[in-house]
Amino acid sequence: MPNLPLALSGRSPLEVAGTAAREAGKLLLTHFGSVKKVKRKSAGNLVTEADILSEKLIVDFLRKEYPHFGILSEESNSATSISGYTWVVDPLDGTNNYTYGIPFFCVNIALVRDRDILVGVTYDPVRDELFEAQAGEGAYINESPIRVTSITSLKKSLISLDLGYSHDLGRKMLETINQLWGQVHCVRLMGSSSLGIAYVACGRVSLYFHRYLFPWDIASGLLMVREAGGEVVDWQGETANIGSVELIASNRKLLHEFLRRFGR
Repeated sequence: MPNLPLALSGRSPLEVAGTAAREAGKLLLTHFGSVKKVKRKSAGNLVTEADILSEKLIVDFLRKEYPHFGILSEESNSATSISGYTWVVDPLDGTNNYTYGIPFFCVNIALVRDRDILVGVTYDPVRDELFEAQAGEGAYINESPIRVTSITSLKKSLISLDLGYSHDLGRKMLETINQLWGQVHCVRLMGSSSLGIAYVACGRVSLYFHRYLFPWDIASGLLMVREAGGEVVDWQGETANIGSVELIASNRKLLHEFLRRFGR
């Protein structure tokens, strides 16, 4: 893995991403429980004042440190193309949880170069947990190394998912839950795809799947799971990438058992 360019402050991209995520997390906590301005982007898809403030903090910080890098961000730069070095940002993943006062949400920041994910961080400000990974350097939570689960039986697995904002795909996901019921240890709806994927990386969740995703939801998690010894594929079993809209993340054996039994 070649050396990555340092920021104007002399910090590495991983340090910059981690600092930006932590600062944004502090901001989110100051507004948590007192959200006033909420807009509806589509059915079930909200954006709050906190999303916008968090995004501004992150974007301003990244531009100051790396003025020549592109930025793809959910709320204001969602149509930006990924070319060369580009930051991919979700200033608040789990907005519905956040809006209703459920303490399960996070900040996502990744650095990609063309289609390669170089650095990824996912920060949970409620638990002060920083999940981070750099290509070829492993995955960590608060500087402690993490690995995906060693469980290889679906019957013993905690499976998690989210339904997304498409009613048709949501119904398909519910059908999959119906098939899973009784075939796995338990099933959880997370409310934050980014934390769901991070929980796979650290072994808390055995397998996570989703069918309605965007680059800012998954960029950090794709790298994190792979650096933690796991695999991430789409519903056809092909390697997932930053442009994938659906994914399944787990260890190799569990993932392929899931695909064999429940994939299309």
